[in-house]
Amino acid sequence: MRSQTPETSAQIAKRTGRPLEGLEQKLLSMGQRGELWAYQLDGVWTFKMMPWLVGIYEFQVNRMDREFAAMVDEYRQHLGPVLIGFRPHITQVIPIEEAIPASQEALTYNQVSDLIEKARSFKLTECICKKRRGLLGKPCSKPTEVCLIMDTMPGVLESSSTGGLVITREEACEVLRQAEDAGLVHLTGNVENGPWFICNCCGCCCGQLRPAVPGIPNVVNSHYYAKIDPELCTACGICADERCQVNAIQRGDEFYAVITERCIGCGLCATKCPAEAVTMVPKKPEELSITPKDEDAWLEERGRRRGVDFNKFK
Repeated sequence: MRSQTPETSAQIAKRTGRPLEGLEQKLLSMGQRGELWAYQLDGVWTFKMMPWLVGIYEFQVNRMDREFAAMVDEYRQHLGPVLIGFRPHITQVIPIEEAIPASQEALTYNQVSDLIEKARSFKLTECICKKRRGLLGKPCSKPTEVCLIMDTMPGVLESSSTGGLVITREEACEVLRQAEDAGLVHLTGNVENGPWFICNCCGCCCGQLRPAVPGIPNVVNSHYYAKIDPELCTACGICADERCQVNAIQRGDEFYAVITERCIGCGLCATKCPAEAVTMVPKKPEELSITPKDEDAWLEERGRRRGVDFNKFK
């Protein structure tokens, strides 16, 4: 199979020279194990490769046990520098829309409402990061059934090999509302066209946000940062103690302040500030990181920066 090109078993057999007999069953078995994406389109099974993250790893949620969790934790020490050290970013933050002032126009791929409106099929799954941490004796107090898979074609996810519960658009919106109330960050794919998931993440468990906690900047792509008005701040501490997932807010003598280089622009602090002292500020063009057009462009740019030529895989 080619990187992000969906193919039938017959197309794969023709392109690779493999025997067609038994191939579809092998691919379906791989799909059931979350090793590739398998779904029916007009009654025909179609298959597509996935990266380890975000992709194969998340689809192991129903198979993960303590031994597997420990192996992943050990693997993270070697995988982390590769994931963080190359651009484009793996994920981007979708800010809470009510935190963005009306005078600021958010890009469509920066709006949860736009992603939900375009989708026609939804699934809800358990957060594998929270499950992994729980198996290792570090359970999270935040909601765990919070990861959304989406597709623009009706009924596709109902027939897919991915686990999870099929839900409606209204139920997906409710999941997002509850996630915001619980102080979870909306993360999706770092592409303009075709993000197929929205994860709702915490700083204690998320493989993307945890590296940001010690202060490593630019772990995820973001288009905003928060700013606290010292004259309005009452130093209640809600923003720092209950909302911020990446330790980007610190207390001064009389008010709190945002550490801009750590802030991921999620808007969680702004939506619950009782004094309305927090505003979201769009980054300047020179401060923005690249957001590739689609998954193929994302893969090619990641490969280019790692010295891999993806043309030979097309």
